[in-house]
Amino acid sequence: MTTTRAFWTVISAVALVSSGVTAQPAKADQPLAFQAGIAVQVAPTYEGSGDYKILAVPVVFPAGSDDPDDRVQFRGLDHLQFALINANGFQFGPLVGYRFGRDQDDGRLLHGLGDIDGGVVGGAFVSYRLGAIRASMSYHHQLSGDDTGGVVKFGLDTRHKLSPTLELTAAVGATWADDDYMQSFFGVTAAQAVTSGHSLYLAEAGIKDVNLNIGSELQLSPQWMLRVNGRYARLVGDASDSPVVESRDQWSGGFSLTYQFSTRP
Repeated sequence: MTTTRAFWTVISAVALVSSGVTAQPAKADQPLAFQAGIAVQVAPTYEGSGDYKILAVPVVFPAGSDDPDDRVQFRGLDHLQFALINANGFQFGPLVGYRFGRDQDDGRLLHGLGDIDGGVVGGAFVSYRLGAIRASMSYHHQLSGDDTGGVVKFGLDTRHKLSPTLELTAAVGATWADDDYMQSFFGVTAAQAVTSGHSLYLAEAGIKDVNLNIGSELQLSPQWMLRVNGRYARLVGDASDSPVVESRDQWSGGFSLTYQFSTRP
């Protein structure tokens, strides 16, 4: 899969399922349900950028329930999880996804630093739900493209149904990154210092951001669904002091409008 194709595929999935929609396999004698529509997302040009890009893409994905105990869930750009253990609110299993790279033409502070290739991500997750609150932790490591290391994500999230057609979600979290990730995206090596004009900067492992996520799902009709999501992240530690960071405040958000239809397996 090319980087461009993977980019559109993952952005589409995340724009549609960022508020926690999960895929659920149909039984052999049941029709397969899908949702198709348009997703629009606004996000920083790169991590630490003060500029933003707008993405609008057509999307198709399996329809699922909103049950947070489902075995298969999309939870982010680099996070499609499969619960091998799923009992009494506890889940554990592997995850896959895609991490986007960065081009030195994405911002003026990146000139001379070279490009970073994105690639497939693998890892594992664990979560526990007690009532309406779920605590989770996941590890994500890039397996192809440039070796940009791994991150650990910690989070607490909750869902509240305000009416039969409207549900809200909220989550708070933090992200820890290892030395390879921090140096790849926030550091400046001696060689890069020569070509970029930046001073040498060694970014070490640690918490790189704290974040807040909100989302809503509005069932407009039995077939039409509107989803809206927003995210705020604050870069901290060595990430916040990096010479490539234009803004420590990172905002993103978007919406999707989809139509559900069924087909026989």
